[in-house]
Amino acid sequence: MLTFVPASIADGEALASLRVAAMRESLERIGRYDPQRARQRFLSTYDPDCTWQLRLGGALAGFYVLRPQADYLLLDHLYLAPEYQRQGMGAAVLARVFAEADAARKSVRVGALRGSEANRFYMRHGFVPDGEEEFDLYYRRAPAP
Repeated sequence: MLTFVPASIADGEALASLRVAAMRESLERIGRYDPQRARQRFLSTYDPDCTWQLRLGGALAGFYVLRPQADYLLLDHLYLAPEYQRQGMGAAVLARVFAEADAARKSVRVGALRGSEANRFYMRHGFVPDGEEEFDLYYRRAPAP
């Protein structure tokens, strides 16, 4: 059974390691795989108050970071360990995030690395393009009416 557990300061290193494992394939595809850089980028902004662990039978399956902004919620990170991908957990996270956003009448923004399968995942779940940078594509999902 999938459970959502608030993160703590002590969880930062484990979550950074999971992030590196989850992103490896996408980063290698564009020639930007640097595990130290990926760890540091995450840890430099790690805020356990906005972070939820995804636990399956006690095992760390993934995590997400949802940062409230003035007029939207930023889904800053959503990672699943490779062995837990394609099992519906990402969709369960989005259902939870969408419920929170809809209750607050806010949109949700998210970014994904160019070439990552995450881009198709977000578009399948109702996100629309909302900008781009050199390595990232951005999406927005409006609140439900």
